[in-house]
Amino acid sequence: MPSRVYICDIADNNALIKLMSYDPYLDKSLSDEKIAEIKNDPEANIIFARQDYNIKDGISIGLERDKSYLYLSASEEFLDQADKKLKNIIKSIKRADKETEQKVIEIVEGERSSSEEGLGSIFG
Repeated sequence: MPSRVYICDIADNNALIKLMSYDPYLDKSLSDEKIAEIKNDPEANIIFARQDYNIKDGISIGLERDKSYLYLSASEEFLDQADKKLKNIIKSIKRADKETEQKVIEIVEGERSSSEEGLGSIFG
């Protein structure tokens, strides 16, 4: 699946975390009427919590300390729709340049590979 990386100000990190983890269909506070409205709203059905994502603080990955980096892997169609929603909700967010994007992708995928190898040696 294709991956993209976005950058936002660290001040927007909490809003980003909330957006990425929210699934309206799991929100028990919503009425059946509101759920029915959501089903008919294309933007509301762009649900990041159902996608592969990872949020990194810049300082933890050797990049800008006042930035957060969002790794998002999903279908190309989802990514195109997600791009608009991200920019509507998180004002400081922008797509990373190619070099930064590649670096973040390598870091995230490298961490996953290391984790899988570690689990393999435990259960292997």
